Amino acid sequence: MYAVIKTGGKQYTVKTGDIVEIEKLDLEVGAKVTFDEVLAIGEEGGKLNVGTPVVAGASVEATVLDQFRAKKIVVFKMKRRKSYRRTQGHRQNLTRVEIGEIKG
Repeated sequence: MYAVIKTGGKQYTVKTGDIVEIEKLDLEVGAKVTFDEVLAIGEEGGKLNVGTPVVAGASVEATVLDQFRAKKIVVFKMKRRKSYRRTQGHRQNLTRVEIGEIKG
């Protein structure tokens, strides 16, 4: 069984036991979190239950494993022959969670 959840403005396809890196959640390591915005629930090779926009009564439980920062990305802007160069870096705060039970 798998589910499509929405968190942090993004959608993730998850199965029980998956480890997913999502936008930062303000929770301690080891805390339980419940995702209520379940957009779809399906079975491998079976039927797919799609919500309008969410599946009623469905939820996904997960455990917080780690709070960390992603690799640094470099944003470089340049305009040729104009002596214009700007460099900026960014590191996103992320939360690593392990998917537990899918209810629905």
